[in-house]
Amino acid sequence: MWPQLDSLIPLLLVIGVFTGLAPLLGRQNAVGRWLVVGFVTIVVLHYMAWRIPVTLLPANDLSTQSLWVWFLFAIELLALGDAAILFATLLRRTNRSPEADQHEARLRSRSLADLPTVDVFIATYNESIEVLEKTLVGALCIDWPGTQLNVYVLDDGSRPWLAELAAAKGARYLTRDGNAHAKAGNINAAIQRTDGDFFLILDADFIPRRDILYRMIGFFEDPKVAIVQAPHNFFNHDPMQANLALRRTLPDDQRLFFDEIMAGRDGWDCAFCCGSNSITRRSAIAEIGNRMPTDSITEDILLTLALMRRGYITRYLNEKLAIGLAPESLEAFFVQRARWARGGLQLLYLKNGPFGSGLPLRARFLFLPTHWLTQSLVQVTGMAIPAIYLLTGLLPLMNATVETVFIYQLPALFAILMAMRFFAPSAYFPLAATVLGVLQAFRLLPTVLVTMIKPFGHAFKVTPKGKDAGGKRYDPVTVRLCSLLIGATALGLLLNADFNTRIIDRSALIPLVAIWSAYNMLILMLVGITAFAAPARRAEERFELDEPARLRGAFGQLDVRLLDLSLGGAQLVADEAPRVPVQRGDWIWTQIEGVGDLPGEVMRVGQDGRRFGVRFYLPQGGDRDLLIAKLFTQGMDNATRNDNGWQVALGMLARLFAPDHAPHPVAGNPPSEPPDLVLAEFRRMRRTGTVRELVADQDDSRVA
Repeated sequence: MWPQLDSLIPLLLVIGVFTGLAPLLGRQNAVGRWLVVGFVTIVVLHYMAWRIPVTLLPANDLSTQSLWVWFLFAIELLALGDAAILFATLLRRTNRSPEADQHEARLRSRSLADLPTVDVFIATYNESIEVLEKTLVGALCIDWPGTQLNVYVLDDGSRPWLAELAAAKGARYLTRDGNAHAKAGNINAAIQRTDGDFFLILDADFIPRRDILYRMIGFFEDPKVAIVQAPHNFFNHDPMQANLALRRTLPDDQRLFFDEIMAGRDGWDCAFCCGSNSITRRSAIAEIGNRMPTDSITEDILLTLALMRRGYITRYLNEKLAIGLAPESLEAFFVQRARWARGGLQLLYLKNGPFGSGLPLRARFLFLPTHWLTQSLVQVTGMAIPAIYLLTGLLPLMNATVETVFIYQLPALFAILMAMRFFAPSAYFPLAATVLGVLQAFRLLPTVLVTMIKPFGHAFKVTPKGKDAGGKRYDPVTVRLCSLLIGATALGLLLNADFNTRIIDRSALIPLVAIWSAYNMLILMLVGITAFAAPARRAEERFELDEPARLRGAFGQLDVRLLDLSLGGAQLVADEAPRVPVQRGDWIWTQIEGVGDLPGEVMRVGQDGRRFGVRFYLPQGGDRDLLIAKLFTQGMDNATRNDNGWQVALGMLARLFAPDHAPHPVAGNPPSEPPDLVLAEFRRMRRTGTVRELVADQDDSRVA
């Protein structure tokens, strides 16, 4: 039985407001943001005015049905509370780039000797050279006078090869006895052995942009500022982008938090240190014992709270000032999120957490780990409700009809989802967010429940990176749970489609339940596909660009344009084919601005003879360092940006019916050993020196 047309009016009103009126207000307009949140509040209160007296209070005994209804309502309240905090956060989104412009101009007008001293801490435990070399080179390329900058590799793995690498590149190397308190302990050991006015923390996989200090240090002119945080951006695709073949369509899943939520928290003076890409005032941390807190594995949030209790604030600059590795496999993804969830929930049990004394009321609310507390439970329950109803007859709502669901519940749901699209059009996509939420929930719910019972005493797990992040071909737990829920839901639909086997009494609800069931099965199928790892596309991530270059080989010299570039190779195109054709397997030299001549093997030649794929021969050394500097420290961008929600949704649906047809170029294997003549020329031309010397020489040659 379908609803009467007048039952659709509230839902159509909500859709009309968000498709017609809200875009006119604009999310940058403070009044518009308040009006949108006010409208959502009215719609939700309208829903609760029906939900509580009609569907909840009649469940007034201790029957299984009544307990189930109250359990679901409790989960719903948690979800609404989390949404309320989120919308309050988004009301005060800041943009501090104009301030950063002023600060940078002022800093660059100073004499170099007047700039403050900065220590750069690269915290590492077991990461491979393929990960660390980029961060090390990037840190040494930072635009700041050498007398005022010290780069330290903080090695909790005590690896001799890393000490040698740091010395060769021009960095300092620190290690310690033992690994007590993991990353926080590692940084604390370095704090005791260094003395810069400020220290910049970098995870082992985060490469800073050259101007990171000029963009961030100026905020410390305000004596209340103890920490300045920049967002986490990535140069590779996360598992969801890769496994659903949405590399060019779906932005990475951290954009909602770093582009929107953290900018909103900054407006409430409740931004917090996120570890990597943060700069801390040393004199401020000296006031709390000259060390980072070690009570929780989320030492960065505890540091923010400790400094907040001393009257300090954390500023957030929403600029892409460093890029790092998103989890490269589902296994790495789950390890990372489980650590974040456990650390967030541990805050509830600490006297220096959000419930401790000395914090303003807004901070107590905004630092509650409501996301980790609610989302796993909400997503798993939401996926299970239709199957439970179809197989047991347990109603999720008492006295609900199709009409009342359309009048009250669906308008509230649509209002919340469409408000999120209003606030974060390029970071929130309802279908993708649901798939991600369910994907996380299946693996994180046990972590959440265990942590609530036993918050401490669990081993600290580092997110696997680089070659250690391989993981399995698929995640069996996720696949089995998806299969189980799809099977249970389908069985329930099948049984209730036949009058003789029907379990639920209220047949009028069957069409609505069928739609919900179909939606859930769609989500579960997408989650199941996401649980299968996509083939690796290449060993190194490529950056698209368009700049002149020159090829040199047996054909002479050829002016070309670089179409994309990576540490592993490049794609180039010439205006016309050379007179002497370039062949696959030829060895050529590619002259790249800011890097020089790089030897490489031709791996592909286009049919027209003017498009080439080249794989570089680049062992450790100055040429490789200069290419790293060009790719990762000068603001090159290969991130996916998109605000078209329909495009994302249709792309996800297409993945249900078609495999990933993206090309998978030859990847991973280094080129064969160069011919003797090429190798001899490479050795003769090879540049040596520390990273800062190499970059300075390159800058000088550019000026000349």
